[in-house]
Amino acid sequence: MSEHKDFLRTIVDEDLKSGKYKKIITRFPPEPNGFPHIGHAKSICINFGIARDYNGYCNLRMDDTNPTTEDTKYVEALKDAVKWLGFDWNDNVYFTSDYFPKIYDYAVELVKIGKAYVDSLNEEEIREYRGTVNEAGRRSIYAKRSIEENLDLLERMKNGEFKEGEHILRAKIDMSAANMKMRDPLLYRIRHAHHFRTQDEWCIYPMYDFAHCLSDYIEGVSHSICTLEFENNRDIYDWLLDTLNLVPPRPYQHEFARLGINYTVMSKRKLLELVNGNYVNGWDDPRLPTIAGYKRRGYTPESILNFCDQIGIAKANSMVDVSQLEFCIRDDLNTKVPRVMCVLDPLKVTIENYEGSEEIEASYYPHDVPKEGSRKIPFSKVIYIEREDFMENPPKDYNRLSPEQSVRLRHAYIITCKEVIKDENGNIIEIKAEYNPTSKSGSDTSGIKVKSAIQWVDAAQAKKIEVRLYDRLYSCEAPDGLEDLNPDSLHIIKNALVEAAVITDRADVRFQFERQGYFYADPIDYTDEKPVFNKIVGLKDSWAKKTKVIENIDNIESTPKQETKNLQIIGEVTPMSGNQKALFDKYTNELNLNSEVANILARDEKLSSFYEEALSKLNSPVPIANIVANEVAKEIKEKQANELKFTASQIAELIKMVDDEIISNKIAKQIFEEMSQTGVNPSKIVEDKGLVQISDPSIILPIIDEIISRNPDNVEKFKAGNTKLLGFFVGQVLKATGGKANPQVVNELVAEKLK
Repeated sequence: MSEHKDFLRTIVDEDLKSGKYKKIITRFPPEPNGFPHIGHAKSICINFGIARDYNGYCNLRMDDTNPTTEDTKYVEALKDAVKWLGFDWNDNVYFTSDYFPKIYDYAVELVKIGKAYVDSLNEEEIREYRGTVNEAGRRSIYAKRSIEENLDLLERMKNGEFKEGEHILRAKIDMSAANMKMRDPLLYRIRHAHHFRTQDEWCIYPMYDFAHCLSDYIEGVSHSICTLEFENNRDIYDWLLDTLNLVPPRPYQHEFARLGINYTVMSKRKLLELVNGNYVNGWDDPRLPTIAGYKRRGYTPESILNFCDQIGIAKANSMVDVSQLEFCIRDDLNTKVPRVMCVLDPLKVTIENYEGSEEIEASYYPHDVPKEGSRKIPFSKVIYIEREDFMENPPKDYNRLSPEQSVRLRHAYIITCKEVIKDENGNIIEIKAEYNPTSKSGSDTSGIKVKSAIQWVDAAQAKKIEVRLYDRLYSCEAPDGLEDLNPDSLHIIKNALVEAAVITDRADVRFQFERQGYFYADPIDYTDEKPVFNKIVGLKDSWAKKTKVIENIDNIESTPKQETKNLQIIGEVTPMSGNQKALFDKYTNELNLNSEVANILARDEKLSSFYEEALSKLNSPVPIANIVANEVAKEIKEKQANELKFTASQIAELIKMVDDEIISNKIAKQIFEEMSQTGVNPSKIVEDKGLVQISDPSIILPIIDEIISRNPDNVEKFKAGNTKLLGFFVGQVLKATGGKANPQVVNELVAEKLK
């Protein structure tokens, strides 16, 4: 647990210290009337997280008190969301309907002590009698019924003798209460509807306020944590438990601010409207803020958990920028996923002076040297490049291929345009080019200077794929209704081309398509015959930037409700100044930095100055750039450079320990977090906390043996050909050592053991 506790954990601490509770029990109690969304993810993290932090447990409970809207499919979706986020309910899902007999007994008890009555006012009269904020309400004339008459009516309501709305059970509290929720709230209503669990056993169903607190009590919940809209309901919660004189320990309700995200709706009613109206393709449509939608789009559980952790737990409602969520998935995938080349809008290039074919070895992780993994890229006379990477009459600051400007093919050679071939309508259909045989990437002796490298695929071996480009579902920050839908939220490209290495039979696979964004093999529609990839997120926040529309792209299919055939290519930014451009060229051409990282550093004077100072202390340009562009950038965003707790020299010292394999990358992140708070030297932190990387096989091998012995099924699957499980075993070893084991050593030892 963090030393800086939120207000809910502070409450839990105080309750434990005072002896109010011996065991912490929370609950996540959604109504199964829709798929869970990102707001539920926050509640899941809070309730299950607090239970985990205090060695308690959290009940997953379905609040199934409304038979007209609930369904088993929603129960399964809720279970899947909790499990996918990494939490466990001990295989015991609770249902409020399991407590219907007990809740009914409590209702009878309230009637017997004169604290509840059967009212026969209709819905409109009940509303009228309630009064207003400035005017006290009036109690119903039916509140004068005797206890015997109320018991008889309640029993007959239960037996199904009355029509819906004919009677209702109400608590007898105070019709002049300032809190209007306390003006004789409703407890039971008649519903002649089939319940997905209790079938037709019941004709009356408890209201949320009545069932909720009693279910908490029955389950022994200590802390009933809910969102702020239930703050006024807390008085009913306490009144019911106190009036029934229930034996302690009893639960207490605590409220936190619900999650609001711009460009997003999280109303179940509005989400249901989108699904039922076919404005989206089901509850798992990747444009929806449902957990199922994020999961299908390719978000990782870690990115959602990190987002929930970053936004924290507040007491006041506020709006979170959706770009923060998008940052979390980029941050999570940046060092995890392999980088490959894909061409969305192919333009044919024939290299006239190249004969034969070859395979070019290229790393999947070109900017994360310690990470292993590469593939062979086929290269031959005919290739395809991105159409936007060639301009016949380019503007002054255009850096890609043109008749006057050569360009490097990523991982390969420098090519020069010799001829532009057009069709009868004047559209460019092919480029005739030449390559320089001495310019091969990694062994370039040509002396030719180029301004950029572009992605490409080999025409003979590239694979055709379908790419689904998802954007925000709504076009305005505070969407209200269907009129705010973004008509460009989905474009489907039918004939994109990708490296053959991307086609895979593995599940749960993500790639970075260089310069395009992060993509995920669709878990439902992907087949060997028709590979389908969903765009998870772009490489940058596109909504803060200009957009450009490319005309006449024939292989793009728009959404059914959209007629345009244009593809919106996102990401053009304000042109760099001369100094920024010089830095960018230096970082990419001389220091071999990722263009995204180079762009971040070059455009920010504080970051580039910090980077240059750290680089002067240690010649390790790529690792230093990565930590400055990510971790240091977050700190500088919130503080002035002179307010930072750490120095550029300390960052260099930290990276040197990684380079020297004294610590792992994972441990380096932990150390940076402490440095940013305390300013203590990284070597001192490593020494004090014993964080030196473990590379000794005699220490690692027994851990590997134990993990292998605990997972015989996965060992069998691995030996049967499921080689992706190597990562599972390596991950388990790293987890067992708290991230201190040397990943390369672990990789080698595990691979050897599993032979």
